[in-house]
Amino acid sequence: MTDATAAALDPASRVSLTVGGNAWEGWTSVDITASLDEQCRSFQIGITRLGPGGIDQVPIQHGDRCQVRIGQDLVLTGYVFATPKAHDPQSTAFGIAGRSLTADLVDCAAINKPPQFKQRSMRAIATALAAPYGITVLSQVGDGEVVADHTIQPGETVFESIDRLLKIGRLLSTDDAEGRLVLAAPGSSGRATDPIEVGRNTKAGDCGFDFSDCFSEYRVIGQHATGNHRNGAAANEVAGTATDGRIARKRVKVITESGNLTPAMATSRAQWERDNRIGKALTTNYEVAGWRQSDGRLWQVNQIVRVIDPILGFDRDMLVVSCNYRLDDGGSVVRMVVAPPEGYQPEPPAPEKRKKNRKKKGDKFEYLLPSDWEPNT
Repeated sequence: MTDATAAALDPASRVSLTVGGNAWEGWTSVDITASLDEQCRSFQIGITRLGPGGIDQVPIQHGDRCQVRIGQDLVLTGYVFATPKAHDPQSTAFGIAGRSLTADLVDCAAINKPPQFKQRSMRAIATALAAPYGITVLSQVGDGEVVADHTIQPGETVFESIDRLLKIGRLLSTDDAEGRLVLAAPGSSGRATDPIEVGRNTKAGDCGFDFSDCFSEYRVIGQHATGNHRNGAAANEVAGTATDGRIARKRVKVITESGNLTPAMATSRAQWERDNRIGKALTTNYEVAGWRQSDGRLWQVNQIVRVIDPILGFDRDMLVVSCNYRLDDGGSVVRMVVAPPEGYQPEPPAPEKRKKNRKKKGDKFEYLLPSDWEPNT
């Protein structure tokens, strides 16, 4: 399969789909997305022929296992989910769409028997939950803390169960190019070589600066199973609180947490909610020309990138939350969602650490979050 547009691309940016040992190229449209929020990579590629006649049939159908590459870089391992076709008097179009191997964890129920895990690490529980669907678990954050009790709720999916588990433990989950479930921390893919910089590589940018989901106080409440060493009242009533002086007027958010909650877990969850919501208010969309950085590396999700944007008021380190590689008549671009890493922190940094670097003249949001970010140590 060939196409003039695809042939003009540099080989390092040519997209190939491999199924059954055969690699297909020449796509006129490409849409590949990796995101910390979606948990499952996806792709949609297609080719359009103008004028009469059809398109040579590609022997690919739903359910086929596949790999997607940009140049020599593997970006997705998964399954074909759809093969849309369309035609009109002017053209004929054929496409292929698919998702990562982890799609089965997003779509399918947690079916472990027995459905309860006691005194096991978060990594061990996630591995057990993913095992029935043949998904490997990779942890970039060790085993995580030991959980006293995690019970599958009736009808929940594997990822819903894992997400509920990791929220209490302040960890992230996503997938990688090989289709594995990844337990991660913000920035664990390293630092981007290039900044996102207005006037250099940025085609467009926008941020809503919407703080409607931020509160001055977060209260997390829940229950803990009664044990022999605890009285009933103390065991059943668990609460944790975090305040946020950056929100001027009184706004209280109460969150009910399920599971076997401890006071320390409740407080940590409240702190996570506080920092996550401020971070999301500064979440920004950028469109950058080309898929690769100046050193030849693809832009990657979960990288730390410097954002220099005097129009929006940023001169700070941000976390790449998602990368959407697109090819159409306008050429190849990557649409990235970036956010302050604090909004995705497994554990908030100490207040003393936050106050070290607060004199960046180009950044207007130091009063909310520091512009220079360092991972927790």
